[in-house]
Amino acid sequence: MKYVIVTGGSRGIGRAICKKLAEETDYHILINYHSNETAALETLAEVRAAGSNGEIIKFDVGQADEVKKALSQWEESHPDALVEVVVNNAGLTRDGLFMWMPLQDWNDVIQTSVGGFYHVTNHFIQKLLHNRYGRIINIVSVSGVKGTAGQTNYSAAKAAVIGATKALAQEIAKRNITVNAVAPGFINTDMTSNLDQKELKKLIPANRFGEAEEVADLVAFLASKKSSYITGEVININGGIYS
Repeated sequence: MKYVIVTGGSRGIGRAICKKLAEETDYHILINYHSNETAALETLAEVRAAGSNGEIIKFDVGQADEVKKALSQWEESHPDALVEVVVNNAGLTRDGLFMWMPLQDWNDVIQTSVGGFYHVTNHFIQKLLHNRYGRIINIVSVSGVKGTAGQTNYSAAKAAVIGATKALAQEIAKRNITVNAVAPGFINTDMTSNLDQKELKKLIPANRFGEAEEVADLVAFLASKKSSYITGEVININGGIYS
């Protein structure tokens, strides 16, 4: 049984990715969530409605012990399961000007994005190498590419994952494992619902926010065999705001 794991899969871009992968691939979908079980179950229902199947798994990507325990227990109860695709989507924002940023806000954001990438990817990497096939897809952000005022912590975290993407891609390309990053701009989700769309649209050449489904389309392509010669890339999906 082949699986894809999507961290932070219960809402927003994560949910759209789970649904799209259910529609376009043969993978079972392992939906990670941190606290909102109801939302995770709603995502699972959408996955099943799309003709696939999967399950939900609870852990905080930023907590090493929690990740290891949850994934090890899952593997023990699914001895025939093979995770071929890892989508590191879980993220956290604690926005504020750097001069007033508490250490906790800095650490939490770094730990979720950078620590989360390490904990989840590292858990599966040896099996991917052994099987000589895999796809690792890291959801970053325009903030990690160009930097965003008021998001020094988030920009730093996503930039770190971009660096990790490029380095890891070079280490494992010979084993038919690709590592790519997807950098969304302004996308219609819960995370952006409080932003002033009318003003921000003026900055976007496409003159609109993107949809989570558009990001999911790109992820589904990168998760497929069609993308086998693309690795170490950061693909911007932002309506031209930074390209």
